[in-house]
Amino acid sequence: MDLPAETAARLAALALANVATEYPFHLTHLARDERDIRAPRELHPAFFGSYDWHSCVHMHWTLARLLRLAPAAVDAAAIARHFDARLTADNVARELAYFRAPGRASFERPYGWAWLLALAAELDALAASHAPARAWRDALAPLARHLAQAFVDFLPRAEYPVRAGSHGNSAFALVLALEYARRAGADALAHAIATAARRWFGADRRYPADYEPSGDDFLSPGLCEALAMARTLDGAAFGEWWEAFAPPALDRWLTPVAVSDATDPKIVHLHGLNLSRAWCWRALAPHLPPALQQRAQHVAEAHVAASLPAATAGDYVATHWLASFALLAITGL
Repeated sequence: MDLPAETAARLAALALANVATEYPFHLTHLARDERDIRAPRELHPAFFGSYDWHSCVHMHWTLARLLRLAPAAVDAAAIARHFDARLTADNVARELAYFRAPGRASFERPYGWAWLLALAAELDALAASHAPARAWRDALAPLARHLAQAFVDFLPRAEYPVRAGSHGNSAFALVLALEYARRAGADALAHAIATAARRWFGADRRYPADYEPSGDDFLSPGLCEALAMARTLDGAAFGEWWEAFAPPALDRWLTPVAVSDATDPKIVHLHGLNLSRAWCWRALAPHLPPALQQRAQHVAEAHVAASLPAATAGDYVATHWLASFALLAITGL
């Protein structure tokens, strides 16, 4: 799908506004004593704003990706000033110290971890054409390496995947982290991801798509699982796996879901579901049986049309994060 200049400009302006919006902030924080009760900008000097830590991270991914894909459509100077202020060695060192503190090993696992790695990969891609991004990439690198190793250490211990359609989803995290692993040459991480995907999902059969969605999903567990397998199996192996995995009926995955209340912070997740489904269908299309390939593209377009407007207009419970999912749906990953 094309990224119109007008859409890129709207998404970038919204992302810049979000990362500068300090409150309201949904703080997920283990306070070990009264000295740990501090403002978000003190706890997270790089990633405060945009309602919560992980949304702030993937709004930075949105800005970096738009600066790379549509530099003429966005306020490149404003984005650069923001990155210069946030992605400094000192700020990232303080973020890294937060992750390393006792009791915080599972902070933002796996969703925030995966988005941080996606941001690191995007900054590396941007650095090839935009020299200032090299400093941002290098500043973020220690935290990215820490979280990559955290995945390597964690995945073998995770006996079971999380199949929820929200932040805990294992398959979505694998797909994002794999992008970093391949770009960074992190072979141990790529191996851990492929091993986990096959162990968790390799024997799945006749996926019960009729059980989706749950009421606050922003991911399709089944489609994310399929995409994780498509990214970790070769073409023939994935074709065999899909034939065994494919739901008896695809209807629940083919029709955009309705969103009854876009001001409710949980129900509005369903707009994200439409957009992430679109991403999955477009990414899966080349790997699917020929009869399904063209249909997958049409389904993706319908899902984007249903929820793209919500990414840039509406209540902050939607607009603090949906721009990233709109960009994922339009540009892929």
